[in-house]
Amino acid sequence: MFRHRSLQKELLDRDDIPPADLFQNLRELDFINHWLGGYDISFAALKRVLQKGKRYTLVDIGCGGGDTLKRIVAWNQKAGFDLDLYGVDLKADCIAYAGENLASGDVKLICDDYRNTYQHLAKVDIIHACLFCHHLTNQDLKELVQFALHNRAILVINDLERNRIAHYSIKLLTGLFSKSYLVKNDAPLSVLRGFKKKEWLEILKQSGATRFSVRNKWAFRHEVIIYGNAD
Repeated sequence: MFRHRSLQKELLDRDDIPPADLFQNLRELDFINHWLGGYDISFAALKRVLQKGKRYTLVDIGCGGGDTLKRIVAWNQKAGFDLDLYGVDLKADCIAYAGENLASGDVKLICDDYRNTYQHLAKVDIIHACLFCHHLTNQDLKELVQFALHNRAILVINDLERNRIAHYSIKLLTGLFSKSYLVKNDAPLSVLRGFKKKEWLEILKQSGATRFSVRNKWAFRHEVIIYGNAD
């Protein structure tokens, strides 16, 4: 079960989720991500690629309810980088939720496929994906990396390691405490759809990336940064 990525689709990937169920799922995922330190991985990765005195356009793809962007806004109030923040998600209900969640106006939201980003924005410096990539197939991931390379954007990925301990731990915790059937089903499944480090290295190699880093992070996460190829 842990040797290969699961091909089973998560319930969250369906198009017919009642909004109330979806919103409960988003609230619980934010709670889990925060208390397990998941957002810190994104902050640390961004500190590695951002420079003071330069303005960046950052697009969070598969932004869901906007919680990652909300955390980035709060983090950057102390970090002090010059960021223009955008969130892209295919689900209209997620964008509606994110619009209320990010009521401050610091983030602009786009309801579309991330591959259409450049129909909305002329330039993107950083593409950020937090807990988005495990929803994709390996072929989708290769195309995402190539999309970033082609558009000369730095790709920052924060996603799950496929690990036996992580799987059974999150299955137990969500079984005991979650009120969302989506979380109870998808949280352990998402671990099974996660990655081994060697799989990331192979995906990046097949995508044509040459400048990248893949790091194991707490708790059972990977930080992947693709800088783009030099001419």
